[in-house]
Amino acid sequence: MTSHTHAVRTFDRALIWKAVADAFRKLSPRLQFRNPVMFVVFVCSVLTTLLWVQAMAGHGEAPTAFIFWVAIWLWFTLLFANFAEALAEGRGKAQAEALRSTRKDVIAKKLAEPKRDAAIVFTPSSELRAGHYVLVEANEQIPGDGEVLIGAASVDESAITGESAPVIREGGGDRSAVTGGTRVLSDWLVIKITQNPGESFLDRMIAMVEGASRRKTPNEIALTILLAKFTLIFLLACATLLPYSIYSVQVAGKGNPITLTVLVALLVCLIPTTIGALLSAIGIAGMDRMIRANVIATSGRAVEAAGDVDVLLLDKTGTITLGNRQAVAFHPAPGIEERTLADTAQLASLADETPEGRSVVVLAKERFGLRERELSTLHAEFVPFTAQTRMSGVDMGERRVRKGALDAVERYLDGQGSHLPPAVKRMAEDIARRGATPLIVTEGDRALGVIELKDIVKGGIKERFAELRRMGIKTVMVTGDNPLTAAAIAAEAGVDDFLAEATPEAKLKLIRQMQAESRLVAMCGDGTNDAPALAQADVAVAMNTGTQAAKEAGNMVDLDSNPTKLIEVVEIGKQMLITRGSLTTFSIANDVAKYFAIIPAAFATTYPALNALNVMKLSTPQSAILSAVIFNALIIIFLIPLALKGVKYRPLGAGHLLRRNLLVYGVGGIIVPFIGIKLIDMLLVLFGLA
Repeated sequence: MTSHTHAVRTFDRALIWKAVADAFRKLSPRLQFRNPVMFVVFVCSVLTTLLWVQAMAGHGEAPTAFIFWVAIWLWFTLLFANFAEALAEGRGKAQAEALRSTRKDVIAKKLAEPKRDAAIVFTPSSELRAGHYVLVEANEQIPGDGEVLIGAASVDESAITGESAPVIREGGGDRSAVTGGTRVLSDWLVIKITQNPGESFLDRMIAMVEGASRRKTPNEIALTILLAKFTLIFLLACATLLPYSIYSVQVAGKGNPITLTVLVALLVCLIPTTIGALLSAIGIAGMDRMIRANVIATSGRAVEAAGDVDVLLLDKTGTITLGNRQAVAFHPAPGIEERTLADTAQLASLADETPEGRSVVVLAKERFGLRERELSTLHAEFVPFTAQTRMSGVDMGERRVRKGALDAVERYLDGQGSHLPPAVKRMAEDIARRGATPLIVTEGDRALGVIELKDIVKGGIKERFAELRRMGIKTVMVTGDNPLTAAAIAAEAGVDDFLAEATPEAKLKLIRQMQAESRLVAMCGDGTNDAPALAQADVAVAMNTGTQAAKEAGNMVDLDSNPTKLIEVVEIGKQMLITRGSLTTFSIANDVAKYFAIIPAAFATTYPALNALNVMKLSTPQSAILSAVIFNALIIIFLIPLALKGVKYRPLGAGHLLRRNLLVYGVGGIIVPFIGIKLIDMLLVLFGLA
């Protein structure tokens, strides 16, 4: 797949320069106020700048150069945080521009009524409203989102999905939805417009991609509140240190109280600035990864919910199996040779253009070298399959060949004054118990044997389900098959459970039952009959080829219409949650290490004995404080690629993930600042800035 969404690289030079400019624009107090942690850093930056101006006037509480560098790096801390968010937003805006370029105002053939030969009024697409009817013919652009009422045509949807292969859209069924901006390649369609201007699927896609309508998710809000509480606690703690330091100096009669500059630096290094700076970028990047997978999420909440899902409802056809049953074996009746059965079955399937029928022809060719006949030379009258007879076949003079379902063939033979041999019936029932589908082949009033049709389970799908099981996710296969067939396929595919003979009501009931057990449920669907279940599910992925009702009910739309994408959606959601958790762990561990650098240095002038805690052997108190402030800013830049690309996802259990997270990002978060602050201190000494 080559999608326009993949064209936007993470660190494109144009995006970086745009993000740099946006980082300065985001210094507005109104924008900073939305992030409590970074708003405190903003206030501290302004205060330190004022202290530097005071020092320039000859009334500094600390050396002018020291205050200046602290102020500069506090502003850098803000700018780096803004840069991370702006870069994440910039990728979305670039992708939105690519989408916007596909939207054009075209002249539509508006119909007075839903008939191809109705009166036409040429109307700009921007003036079309929901409920209007339009005619779109070959080589014309579809003017707006709608449902095909009449006709069938090949449609190029590459502008939306990135897929070059055209798709078929036709009236009725689950492939009737069309998207504005796509192009009809052949034939014609009568379409009912379903969206007003500005409300189309493409408009919603652009808004989501830009992040214009992105709201904070519940987990993000909860984490923001937690970080704000941490910030408030440290703010109150630091506020008490100044009077305590002044009192201690007065009582001891020696030493100097802590300065405001040092106190501000201490506060900024203690509060969780790292995760506070990257939190918004992580959320935006999560939606961006969905977009790169060609899935449009209607909200960040949907992406987050995907990461918390613990039950997956998966359609059998097209998701677990290849989608079409294939002939895998011929089982001849007693006294009949297998080659004879294969030859007759192939003859009955020559005019059968279904995938099942073609597979019978191919199997006969592969097993016995039987070649397809030239239809024109057979002088045959083919009998098409109907829902009433549930059989198909061919008549050639006195020769009558049929193939069909077990009960249908039994009725047919009874009508011929014959009966289905018990051995053939047992053979068919055994095939059904194995989860396959039996087709009985007859010639005249005699049963020749059984064709075994089997749903082919996709390669590697069993291993994927095993990975999901290790993650604690339960998989449930949903199928319209009978329980015997469903059980056999479920066992072969390795799913945890199955719902057989599924109806819309049964799906809805199952989802509600799971949710009553405090489980989060994900499912995908494309039909109008899937809409109730999609609306109920916590994560609902609607196929882009599906009906408008399905797309409206879902909270995600898969542009590729690939049902297996549901597994990828869950993995992307989990990656976002893992990334947020990992960087939060690193940020908090980071702060622990900074205590050892900055607290002894901050109070060295008040309590000289604290120099014994200078375990990193930093050159001077001022160098220690400045090194911690610089590291606090630079670590944000180093973590931006991780925040945008995400922590690499591994299908591990929750306990294993927690241990790994604590080891890599917890222990690593403690060790890295010791190394970084020491290196910065050495550089400050080298350049004479300490």
